[in-house]
Amino acid sequence: MNIIPLLILCSLSLGLLFLMVFIWWVKSGQGEDLVTPGMRVLFDDAPIAGTESSTSNNTHTEPSTESKN
Repeated sequence: MNIIPLLILCSLSLGLLFLMVFIWWVKSGQGEDLVTPGMRVLFDDAPIAGTESSTSNNTHTEPSTESKN
């Protein structure tokens, strides 16, 4: 029965720690918008003006592996 006060103290201190972390999380804006980052991966990036697409003007050709007879 001597362990009960120790367990209560440990559980209260752990709960206080989680509460402090939660308050820090809210104040620092970590949980502001949980939906947009997940949706952002579904949309293509806007093309940057003045750059060419790496797949559209590919002038590099792979050497043929077939022998010419």
